Parts: sequence; C-alpha cells; structure tokens
Amino acid sequence: MRSGCPASVLDRLDLAELAARRAGELSGGERQRAVLARALAQQAPVLLLDEPTTALDLGHQQQVLELVDRLRLADGLTVVTTLHDLTVAGLYADTLLLLAGGRAVAAGEPGQVLTEALVGTHFGAQVKTEPGPGGRPVVHLVRGGP
Repeated sequence: MRSGCPASVLDRLDLAELAARRAGELSGGERQRAVLARALAQQAPVLLLDEPTTALDLGHQQQVLELVDRLRLADGLTVVTTLHDLTVAGLYADTLLLLAGGRAVAAGEPGQVLTEALVGTHFGAQVKTEPGPGGRPVVHLVRGGP
C-alpha cells in the first residue's frame, strides 16, 4: 500500500500502521483512507471524489467525510464530490450542484438548493426539510409520499 505515498501523508491519515498490509486486507473505511492518501500524495489542488462513502457504515461515512473536510481546510483543497445522500451533501458542501436527468437544475448554497420544492419536482419524492447543524438543511422523506 505504501507505493507513492510519502510517510507524512500516511501519518496524517492514520495509515502508517497499515502500510505493510495488502489493500484486500483493509476494511472499507481503511480502503477509503488509502485512496485519499494516494490522491493527497500527488499534491493536486483539486480532489475529485466519486461517492466516497459508498458501502461504508454510518460511522465510517462520517469519519471519511470529516477527514476530507479537515484536509480541505488544512491544505486549501477544492473538493468536488458526488453524493446521493442529500442531507450529507448539505452538511458537508459549501456549494451544491443538483443534477436531475443528467442536467444541472439548481446550484448554490445548500439552503438554496435543498428545498422541498426542488427535491420534490426533480426527484418525484415528497420530502420535508428543516434546519440542522449550523442551519444547514436536513432532508427527510415523508412517509406515504408519491
């Protein structure tokens, strides 16, 4: 796992003790951190992530997203990611681009994009939004919806 990852990157992501293990021996959360380490070792100013929390349990999802957020702030990175969980996107993103049917339908701050009307219109779901941490929107499905 160590190839291409400087020791400092492995240390920052708490992966140094895993460096001798094969990727197939790592848990899902450890594997996601290893992927981040490879990306960070390249020292690119933009980090592109495609569903970085897929197949992770709730605790590991939060660990990965908190880690990405800390790295973004510490290194001044721009992070572009895809997320299907609208609440998670609203909690961690400064700016959202809502895609539906392969096209952009809304862009802006989470509170501007994650509205009941926009989500309902473009995803055919009946939802309720309410303020969450820091006033960021939390999206709930309404039982008995369409």
